[in-house]
Amino acid sequence: MAWRDKARTEKAAGFTLTEVMIATIVLIVCLVAIAQLVPASILSNSSNRNDSTAMVFAQQELNQLISRPLTETQYTTDNLLFLCSGANPCLLGDPAQPGAVVGAPLVVINNRPVIDFAATPVAGYSFTYQDLNDPVGLTYDVRWAVITQATGGLVSSRRFILGAIKRGGNVFFLPVTLDTMVGR
Repeated sequence: MAWRDKARTEKAAGFTLTEVMIATIVLIVCLVAIAQLVPASILSNSSNRNDSTAMVFAQQELNQLISRPLTETQYTTDNLLFLCSGANPCLLGDPAQPGAVVGAPLVVINNRPVIDFAATPVAGYSFTYQDLNDPVGLTYDVRWAVITQATGGLVSSRRFILGAIKRGGNVFFLPVTLDTMVGR
């Protein structure tokens, strides 16, 4: 009987100090790795919010541009979201320059034309908007270029390439670009 009690006691001895230390180190390494994901996810969430807001502004402005008749070359609005007022109309291209890019300068990235936000904004083809609903008052730069197709001064189609980007802060933000065409 004594021999069996001694065998049970040796089997039920538990963990050694070395095993506990190794398990603790593994646990700490895992917790540190997980803790590093929290700031990364917060930054990603903030970046996605900025991209979504820029996309909303870009889409709303693009809707304003494409809703205009092809006979118009500029427009103004009373909507406070858009800074196209009587003194600062939004321009819709130039039928006298068919096939030419008019407005904000473009660059080609991955075979896609995008607005060149490094260039100076072109009057009538850009505005900045401050998000009044945002607690930090983010500012967005909205710009567009227009390629007009016309025959004999009669506009047959317009291609709008519109971009929006968040300005300010110490983080680089990629612009949002929308590209669409309207025609007869």
